Amino acid sequence: MSAKNTVDENNTSEEQKLNEEQVQEETQAAEATENAETESPELPEEDDKMAKIIALEEALAQEKDQKLRLYADFENHRKRTAKERVELFGSANQELMSALLPIVDDFNRALKNVENSEAEEGIRLIYHKFENVLQSKGLKPMENTTGQDFNVDTMEAITRIPAPSPEQKGKVVDQIEQGFFLGNKIIRYARVVVGE
Repeated sequence: MSAKNTVDENNTSEEQKLNEEQVQEETQAAEATENAETESPELPEEDDKMAKIIALEEALAQEKDQKLRLYADFENHRKRTAKERVELFGSANQELMSALLPIVDDFNRALKNVENSEAEEGIRLIYHKFENVLQSKGLKPMENTTGQDFNVDTMEAITRIPAPSPEQKGKVVDQIEQGFFLGNKIIRYARVVVGE
């Protein structure tokens, strides 16, 4: 019996060891499960927080970019508006000045026809006052083009006639109407006759 008891005791002690190992494994598994449950919510929460931070940083960068673009557009609009305002002031009287140019032409014709008469001095005085007012508003007459080379940038050829001399070929033979500038802009080209 002693051998049998020894075998039984060995079996019992092995069973106890197996039971203890199972209990330990179950305990470790339970702890691992608990740890996994406590750790797994933290990891997704941290990942969610990082994703939110990254998304917010991207949104902030987009907002900054949008603000910079909006500011640049505003600056461009302000500069363009200021430039247009300056141009508008420079040429605000263009229609009025263009409408008055035939009157200037009529004055010039009248002065040529009334030479050596009693009315010449009065007409000349009125014309000079009128001319001074127009010049103070930015109207400048072009210089006389007779005898100059024909220039399409400042002149308009009304007609072409045979040149009276070979030197006048391609040059202005006669000026029909004087050209005018308003500021730096041509409001009427000089109308000329060109020799060919």
